[in-house]
Amino acid sequence: MSILFSPLKIKNTTLKNRTVISPMCMYSCVDGFANDFHLVHLGSRALGGTALTIQEATAVSPEGRISYGDMGIWSDEHILKPKEIVNFVHAQKALIGIQLAHAGRKASHQLPQEGARKISPDDKNGWQTYSSSALPFREGEPAPLALDANGIEKVKQDYVAATRRAQKAGYDVVEIHAAHGYLFHQFYSPLANNRTDKYGGSFENRIRLLLEVTELVRAEWPEEKPLFVRISATDWTKGGWTIEDSVKLVVELKKRGVDLIDTSTGGNVPKAVIPSEPGYQVKFAEQIKKEANILTGAVGQITTAEQSEAILKEGKADLIFYGRESLRDPHFALRAAKELNADIEWPIQYQRAKL
Repeated sequence: MSILFSPLKIKNTTLKNRTVISPMCMYSCVDGFANDFHLVHLGSRALGGTALTIQEATAVSPEGRISYGDMGIWSDEHILKPKEIVNFVHAQKALIGIQLAHAGRKASHQLPQEGARKISPDDKNGWQTYSSSALPFREGEPAPLALDANGIEKVKQDYVAATRRAQKAGYDVVEIHAAHGYLFHQFYSPLANNRTDKYGGSFENRIRLLLEVTELVRAEWPEEKPLFVRISATDWTKGGWTIEDSVKLVVELKKRGVDLIDTSTGGNVPKAVIPSEPGYQVKFAEQIKKEANILTGAVGQITTAEQSEAILKEGKADLIFYGRESLRDPHFALRAAKELNADIEWPIQYQRAKL
């Protein structure tokens, strides 16, 4: 039997198979509001046989957006369209999650089609950014403001409010985005954090904010529903965050009720040398899974059914997250099942193509 198409139960939630759509920014919102594009985009992945689709990085505050086209959940009005999306995905016998995010110093950017340039707070569509420290991501960019005590408390309460809205919208999974050089990564990596208070300096201090927010989110999120955290397992840079640091962090996250680590890498240093190749991040998911004794998701240039099945059979991860491959083929899971001779249920409207 195919492991990729075997179920996985996490808490009281059962994924019908091990395929997950990674959260990917679509840059298609106005003022944080989802629209019909998101209904079709996310809904098509559910029709395509994927067990769990995680919605793009969804900002917990306006200043937490990567760009002005990002989705948001800082207002009760933001959950109206997601409720429709959630209901459609559930009607396809699939699950949907939301990735709660704050971009920190990597916020306030143009849309990719406009060049993705950092926008100054004084320019159109720009705003003041915040981080662990007043260090810009790239030399010459406008520097963020270091979060003070009030700013840190606001971040915490923004996550609490966002989690409550996620529950009202009906999502099945919450994922905290703590990877790719965004706010929490800016705190836990020594390359972005030069604070001297209780949130800087030592390893324990640098991971403090992420742990505090995780505790608050877990307290708001129903106990029977899974909580994921996406981390960058390494900065790929000397003197930066390492896989050994990640294992130590994950041990603490698990104590606070995290169920699975979505294991990515990089994003915190613009000139990091990343040896990108098929499955290049899988080894980090494997090490965290084994050394921290927690479920992990593997992501990064995983593009075939055979490759996915091998990762699971070798015990390197528990779920496979697909990004670009799902953009190329929204029905990847249906195709992969056929390639692995797994007899899965197809949408009734598509069954004529199953044979």
